[in-house]
Amino acid sequence: MISLARVGKTFKTRRGGHVQALDDISVSIQPGEFVAIVGASGCGKSTLLRMVAGLVQPDIGHLTLDGKLVTEATEGTAMVFQAPTLLPWMTVERNVTFPLSLSGRDGPDARERARALLRSAGLAGFEQRMPRELSGGMQQRVAICRGLVQQPRILLMDEPFGALDALTREEMSLSLLALWQANPMAVLFVTHSISEAVMLADRVIVMSPRPGRIAEIIDVGLPRPRSFDQEGSAEFHRCSKLIRHRIYGGAARAH
Repeated sequence: MISLARVGKTFKTRRGGHVQALDDISVSIQPGEFVAIVGASGCGKSTLLRMVAGLVQPDIGHLTLDGKLVTEATEGTAMVFQAPTLLPWMTVERNVTFPLSLSGRDGPDARERARALLRSAGLAGFEQRMPRELSGGMQQRVAICRGLVQQPRILLMDEPFGALDALTREEMSLSLLALWQANPMAVLFVTHSISEAVMLADRVIVMSPRPGRIAEIIDVGLPRPRSFDQEGSAEFHRCSKLIRHRIYGGAARAH
């Protein structure tokens, strides 16, 4: 579905220099697969995500979706950022349907779909509330529903739980898994949390320090549905230990 072949990206600095963000990235993501991306700050995780979204173009290599080059933002791809970025003058329901309103698709069916997603996210009864009336975790659930209401084939998530406290992050992780299982799609999920990556993903891409390369791709063998009881399992510890080794002590190798 998504294929990156020997992709690299270099940015120009304000002083006329160059910063190589990504180098020699090759990986494929299948339909319905949940893939997490972890690595140190500045290793190109967000750049990689924006490249898949069509917002940033590679300097070298090829990025394709269903065999077609990605050269701009594509229909069927939605993105969720660390900040919920809700529109403060709109109700929760209107915030969810806002992307559809831009293309004239926010009719009765869209509003019903938005309400169903909000119910699934534990937000029944909050449809007509304003964002300021919600907690940070509730606002982020609204942002996720806003991405899902578009019925995307690909959901890109850039540290969506990074600003939340530990307990809310756990709650949000389980909520996201439930929404993903009810709405199958490919998910690329950037996080700094190793345990979060292992809990959520089918595979974890570990990035090397800049320029970002793939140090390892780790298959997570935990059965689904997932729960935090699995954190004590041998497989959870195996994956977490291998990720830490690759980030802090392992040599990068190309894939």
